[in-house]
Amino acid sequence: MSSSNWPKIRKFFNDIHLWGGLISGIVVLIVCLTGTVYTYNTELREAAIPQYYKVTPEGDKQNVDTLIKQAKTSIKGKVVGVKVPFDTDKTIFALYSKPKKEEGDSKKKEENKKTEVNTGAPEVKLAKGDGVASADKDANKAGEAANAGAGKEKKAAPAAGGRGPRANQMAINPYTGQVIGDPSDEKTKTAAVMQTMFGLHRWLLLNEVEKPIIEGMENRKLGSWITGTATLLFLLGVVSGMIIWFPAKMRGWKNGLKIKWSARWKRINHDLHNTLGFYSCIILFLMSVTGPFWSFEWYREGWQKTWGTYKSPDAPKEDKPTLVSVVPTDGKKPLTIEETILIVNKLLPYDGDITVNFAKDSVGTVSVSKNRIGFFAPSAGDKLTLDQYSGAVLEKDIFRDKPFNQRASASIKALHIGDIYGPFSKLLYFIACLIATSLPITGTMIWINKMKKKKK
Repeated sequence: MSSSNWPKIRKFFNDIHLWGGLISGIVVLIVCLTGTVYTYNTELREAAIPQYYKVTPEGDKQNVDTLIKQAKTSIKGKVVGVKVPFDTDKTIFALYSKPKKEEGDSKKKEENKKTEVNTGAPEVKLAKGDGVASADKDANKAGEAANAGAGKEKKAAPAAGGRGPRANQMAINPYTGQVIGDPSDEKTKTAAVMQTMFGLHRWLLLNEVEKPIIEGMENRKLGSWITGTATLLFLLGVVSGMIIWFPAKMRGWKNGLKIKWSARWKRINHDLHNTLGFYSCIILFLMSVTGPFWSFEWYREGWQKTWGTYKSPDAPKEDKPTLVSVVPTDGKKPLTIEETILIVNKLLPYDGDITVNFAKDSVGTVSVSKNRIGFFAPSAGDKLTLDQYSGAVLEKDIFRDKPFNQRASASIKALHIGDIYGPFSKLLYFIACLIATSLPITGTMIWINKMKKKKK
């Protein structure tokens, strides 16, 4: 490309960057600001009710089987699984399904709210196959949270596959056996604020407006389209911004890597926009390219088809052999929870939180998931399906062993909200989101200053 063409190309992308930013600026500001706060949604919710998640270590932990047996007398409903954390100062959770009457009442309440409140605890779902709980911390849990959070939208089409009903979680002190309670029953101001943040982030709170703004269209869908369109324009801004970041003369590229704090405020404002945008561009690209997954079905399906992971809703379901446990002829009893955990730790020899999902009946299987812990721990977990009597592995789902296209498709939500590599990537996303919040402001100031200069 000749140097004489570069100014024309640069001006073309500069116009895209400018007008895309001006059109979407206010919405992007709201989406990024709420996304910044919502980055630590789970942590903030748990901090508001720490008694459900943190305990003081007192000697040795009790046997998990004993804890669950004792807890069953206090739990209204069927216990279908247990979540056992690796850390010694955390509660364990008995996973249970409420009696049908209570479950129906809670569903009605959720429908009236229109927006589901995330308790801050990792999502646990009832598996379709065995009717037992299945913890899914795998990143494409992808149905919701669009532009930055872990909140959930009940009616949104997931980015990859459906989602079963959630299991309830009852917190238990692993040292004393005390049944602390279900954190979802605790209503806090923090939870209310975070729900509002999510509603703003996802639908600009249009989901709270009862009367349809546009006849024939749900306000929630309208809000989703507005935020999705703004996010696509922001994506264009990120790409075009990277192109126009390169100066006309390459020897001046170093100026785009630093902020000249000694300069006048106009130059500082320009440097804040130019330099901070450059350093955060990769994360901003990931956030903006994944955001529209929850706004536009065509966008979601387009990416899935590109990766080769798309499955049409009308396509016939794959006939998979039903996994069953072999009932011993010698009358051997099913494995205990402790024995199951030992088997899992041998098969998956790393530190992590384990969720054991009990078999539904005498021939049902035990499904287990394990998630790594640590500052750089990936969000995606590994899953095993075991024979409930022998502990034999009937199915193994190791995330790292999957083809790249499947891993990418399953990591949309994690790539969007930033927990793809645990607290480390979440911190980077938090900082990048702060920068993204500032870009519409500094960008508008640059435009205003240029307009004033032209008038002179």
